[in-house]
Amino acid sequence: MNAIKAVYNFIVGDMIILIGILVAVGILALINNVEAFAPIRSFSGAFLIVTALIVLVITLNREARGKR
Repeated sequence: MNAIKAVYNFIVGDMIILIGILVAVGILALINNVEAFAPIRSFSGAFLIVTALIVLVITLNREARGKR
């Protein structure tokens, strides 16, 4: 169990990052596979970048506040 947790902490580092990026990838898959979302396909790269930045800022704020 410790080995699994060590690999998880090395790759992801935080559950907020993992869930945020998985949600973003799910939304991007939905945008690319549903014809109704065809007009916004050109914004999918920007959406991924903005979502990743938001997730990282949320994680950084949580770490900065810390347990005082």
